[in-house]
Amino acid sequence: MYKIDQENNRIIALEERSLNDFGFQERKHLQEWLAATPSALGEELLIIQKEFDGFDETSERLDLLALDKNQQLVVIENKLDSGRDVVWQALKYASYCSSLKRDQIVEIYQRYLDRHGGGNAREKLIEFYDGTEIDELRLNAGNTQRVFMVATKFRKEVTSTVMWLLGHGLQLKCFKVGSYKLGNEILFRIDQVIPMPEAADYMIGLAEKEAAEQASERAVGEAQTIRLAFWSATLKAMKESSCRIFDNVTPSGRGTSGTGSGIAGLWYEMIFRFEEIRVRLYIDKRESVEVNKRIFDALHAKKEQVESVFGAPLEWLRMDDLKASAITYSKAFDGRNQENWPEMIAWLVDHMPRLEKALAPHIAAVRASLGQTAH
Repeated sequence: MYKIDQENNRIIALEERSLNDFGFQERKHLQEWLAATPSALGEELLIIQKEFDGFDETSERLDLLALDKNQQLVVIENKLDSGRDVVWQALKYASYCSSLKRDQIVEIYQRYLDRHGGGNAREKLIEFYDGTEIDELRLNAGNTQRVFMVATKFRKEVTSTVMWLLGHGLQLKCFKVGSYKLGNEILFRIDQVIPMPEAADYMIGLAEKEAAEQASERAVGEAQTIRLAFWSATLKAMKESSCRIFDNVTPSGRGTSGTGSGIAGLWYEMIFRFEEIRVRLYIDKRESVEVNKRIFDALHAKKEQVESVFGAPLEWLRMDDLKASAITYSKAFDGRNQENWPEMIAWLVDHMPRLEKALAPHIAAVRASLGQTAH
């Protein structure tokens, strides 16, 4: 901090002093200053308790407990020296507070008011939340507790741990306090140092992105597990049926289970999606788009015969904007509900052989026209 010397157009450094140098104490002074002026922490907070000790089976006390405008609890720990254990201590308090329900929070606040000036907790909460009724408030919902640490200095092991926790989505802030002598006056300064206010939104964005990616990875893993179980049951049922084309196919976590048709690049496939199942012939030879479309057209020319044998209209997908083509038949199911699986598997066991029977003679004719041997 500097004093501006306007006469000489200079700045003069003020010596930063420890709060202890002026006889200030952590509990008697720093805690009281913040309790009386919580906006010094950079946002609108409502202090609801000091020296809170309402934890089961422990005599520990947290310095200040507050609510923010988003109805989240804020644990505020004050230290003249951050110490090695301040993060662990603050996280313990946050975990203790995580189970507090709305009515408990109102009661805690009322006890605070009864000791410090009086007032009605419910009315003050309604006022703080701009007229929202108590029954409409979702105080301390989920694992949204925040932790503020206030100290004259932060050790490297503390800042390193806080940065790591921030990267994993925990809501922590560190504030550095200092005092200065200016003539007969003592100046007090408080600055948010972690995360820097300018970087806070960026860090929150990174944490949310990582959380979304982790959720996506979990969803992928869960989907693969479900598909593997479904194909295991389906292929077992298929092998017990009269259909032989899937005898050498092993179950996987993919959404498709396929086998050869007799022409390289043409596949009989069963498809498991969470909203439907399908049987299809997939045409995707490597040679060229023209070859794929020629095969599709040759089969499509036999559409009436194919559908007559199959027993229902098929969906003929030439897909001129893509290399591949397909002939499909589908039925809607809720595939996530395993109670539907027996019906879904029976449907596949019924319709896959019908599709093969309807298409196999015409595929053989196409193979002959291409001069290929069976695959």
